[in-house]
Amino acid sequence: MRQELIFTRFERFWHWAQMLIIFALLLTGFEIHGSYQLVGFNKAVMVHNICAWSLLTLWVLAIFWSATTGQWKHYLPTSNQMGDVIRFYLFGIFNGEHHPYRRKRWAKHNPLQRLTYLLLKLVLMPMIWGSGLFYMFYSVWMGQGAHPALPWVANIHVAGAWLMLTFLVAHVYIITTGPTVGEHMMSLLTGYGEVYDDEDEKKLEN
Repeated sequence: MRQELIFTRFERFWHWAQMLIIFALLLTGFEIHGSYQLVGFNKAVMVHNICAWSLLTLWVLAIFWSATTGQWKHYLPTSNQMGDVIRFYLFGIFNGEHHPYRRKRWAKHNPLQRLTYLLLKLVLMPMIWGSGLFYMFYSVWMGQGAHPALPWVANIHVAGAWLMLTFLVAHVYIITTGPTVGEHMMSLLTGYGEVYDDEDEKKLEN
């Protein structure tokens, strides 16, 4: 094990900026939905739209960065050690066991993280963006009259928001629990963390 740069400056900026924007979207989105009142409906809609476009721009930059730097490889799903990682989060983490996955320079996300992030990118985010853009430009596509599909689109968008909130709660819980508490947070702040390099293990994983 040795300390090495794991998360680049752009990755750290992307992660924390994305976190702040998503929290702002959830906060304003649930106010628009009528769950509570903080800044008022009109201001909440304005902030929500600004944050939505900001997040979409950030995602376009992140996709371009991942494609041009080869970082997309870290998100390819794998079944290797998947059972061990799931068992750790279900049982081992409560018994003080060490995480079974040893982070490598060429594979910084464990199998469960890879699958989760892939589902976020391919399922949840398109669900939120698709319904959100449809709702935002509804009057352009459908005119001013009400359409029977509109409540369904709104419900899909709200369901996506609840799923995102569920992910965030689970995400924060996992990174702040167990013997490695704080290590994940520090690596996302400084960029550095412990990695394990073994060429033989790399050959097995590939």
